[in-house]
Amino acid sequence: MFTTIRKRDGRLVEFDEKKITDAIFKAARAVGGEDRQTAMELTLEVLKYLKKEYNGNTFGVEDVQDAVEKTLIEHGRAKTAKAYILYRDKRNRVREGKTDLMEAVRQILVETSRENANVSNSPSAKMLQIASAASKTYYLNRLIPEEFSLAHQRGDIHIHDLDFYAKTLTCIQIPLGNLLKQGFDNGHGYIRPPKRPSSATALAAIILQSSQNDMHGGQSFAYFDRDMAPYVENSSEEESFQAMEALIYNLNSMHSRAGAQVPFSSINFGTDTSEGGRRVTRNLLLAYERGLGRGENPIFPNIIFKLKEGINFNPGDPNYDLFQLAMRVAARRMNPTFSFMDASFNKIYKDEEVSYMGCRTRVIANCRGPEISDRRGNLSFTSINLPRLAIKAKGNTDKFFSSLDQIMDLVARQLYHRYQIQANLKVKDMPFLMGQHLYLDSDELGPCDRIEEAIKHGTLSIGFIGLAETLTILTGKHHGESAEAQKLGLEIIERMRRLVDGFGAEYNLNYTLLATPAEGLSGRFLGIDHDEYGLIPGVTDKEYYTNSFHIPVNYKISMFDKVSLEGPYHKMCNAGHISYLELASPPIHNLEAVETIIKHMAATDMGYAGINFPIDFCLGCSHTGVINEDECPVCQGGAIRRVRRITGYFSTVDRFNDAKIAELKDRVPHM
Repeated sequence: MFTTIRKRDGRLVEFDEKKITDAIFKAARAVGGEDRQTAMELTLEVLKYLKKEYNGNTFGVEDVQDAVEKTLIEHGRAKTAKAYILYRDKRNRVREGKTDLMEAVRQILVETSRENANVSNSPSAKMLQIASAASKTYYLNRLIPEEFSLAHQRGDIHIHDLDFYAKTLTCIQIPLGNLLKQGFDNGHGYIRPPKRPSSATALAAIILQSSQNDMHGGQSFAYFDRDMAPYVENSSEEESFQAMEALIYNLNSMHSRAGAQVPFSSINFGTDTSEGGRRVTRNLLLAYERGLGRGENPIFPNIIFKLKEGINFNPGDPNYDLFQLAMRVAARRMNPTFSFMDASFNKIYKDEEVSYMGCRTRVIANCRGPEISDRRGNLSFTSINLPRLAIKAKGNTDKFFSSLDQIMDLVARQLYHRYQIQANLKVKDMPFLMGQHLYLDSDELGPCDRIEEAIKHGTLSIGFIGLAETLTILTGKHHGESAEAQKLGLEIIERMRRLVDGFGAEYNLNYTLLATPAEGLSGRFLGIDHDEYGLIPGVTDKEYYTNSFHIPVNYKISMFDKVSLEGPYHKMCNAGHISYLELASPPIHNLEAVETIIKHMAATDMGYAGINFPIDFCLGCSHTGVINEDECPVCQGGAIRRVRRITGYFSTVDRFNDAKIAELKDRVPHM
């Protein structure tokens, strides 16, 4: 009856009615049927319909599938029709995934994705990103349950680091002291313990690099000053400085992930009052202040100065002079950021200092073991599109909270699904991380053992984006504009924290709440919502949603008011948090004001914060300063390296994606 059919790509191929029979029979078998004769009879009905409908004209594959659905329903085969529709939908999703993958590969071959601002454009980076795109397609279409996969693709949620879903973990606070004292094996032989500062910092860099190759997130030292102190005690200031400078040079030049990027490294320090610890802190700060070889601002490591009363916070404290030095360096280099050990939610760990990572991650509470920072990290995290919930609720707060409860439960189940896959990985799958016992309790495991006994100590985090836009929909104003909005904002995040704590008890795992650090994600969410819901003033009329609980970056507000409004959210976001203040230029000549700001941050119960300002560097003459024009004011050269903080880490503006650039352009200095 028919000779040709049009494929989806437009090609005409030979028509084969047997394929219709096979599809109907497969759907029937899915619901318990075993009668192929019936499938053949239904195929004849499909052919009759096609002849009547198209009268000899060419039709396509989709037309045949529509005819099959219609025929099954009209002939009382509802169950078979449902199975056929589900199968057809699944095949369509697989097909669309392949199409999306090919387009992603095409774009990567031109330039690597700028979602991760510190991934290079090298051939190795392109190869790894192509593998990343293939992994995402596989996981969304074959591994992740449809309920979670569709929620991610629709933009209700975002599964972070999707390409590593079944491969590894996110981040860790590395036990540097143990590794330096005992030595380690990074796969090419045993590395003996160091004796001099330069050897110790060289090995510290290698440890960060080796751990990064086993993971997809950040690598951090929780007690760098304490752990490095024994190796500088008998050295001179000059030798100590050279060792710290070498560490910074290494971390800005050595690569991980087959040459695709430098390790995402963070260093916590500042509270060791021993002479060795003080020497480490002092010289690390001085080396960071000097910068790279021509004075360029270091991108890595992210250095985090821990503040603690009685140690370094006030005049008379033994390390107060180091706090003064840290502020001087921050006023020039934007780093260090500052973490507050006396915050109400940090000081409860009396024998343990809470450590952070540059992106804001915090890991400390543990329902399955000791509450410590060292040897623990985040396993995975997934973020919720808060503004979408408010849009769908049409501003109705009760409907919003009902939807929030449902999506929180969905994410908790998705994270547990991922945890079960991670738990089945073996020690040999992460030879340095687990094989060298970086993770708590991994020293009890053999190469072929499952890693669950170790990763039960890690965290599963639920994050969120766009509280400001959510409040604009629900109240007409964001929390910087309205006390009513601030009250509702706190109520929303408090509710999320209560739910997260409940998930922890239900699953007996460390569920936590994260103030998501991803402007790239905020651009993805907004783009999807703009396409679906149109232009909503104050919500979808830009290229990004506001980071986590932050006041919108384009809103003019005083430094003190911004800190006061954002401070209360820190204690609820126990998986991580950060607040920034934007300045027009480096505050190097006003360190008293910097100290006043930092102490106000402490007074509002913040856990982690920093100050931002432009850092521009002329590659021609090495002039450093705020360069607002396209050419250097000294040599008139046009090669300007512009360093900014975005998500907690530094990067150069040329590596930002469109959403990050739009957010950067909208920033206004705080008054």
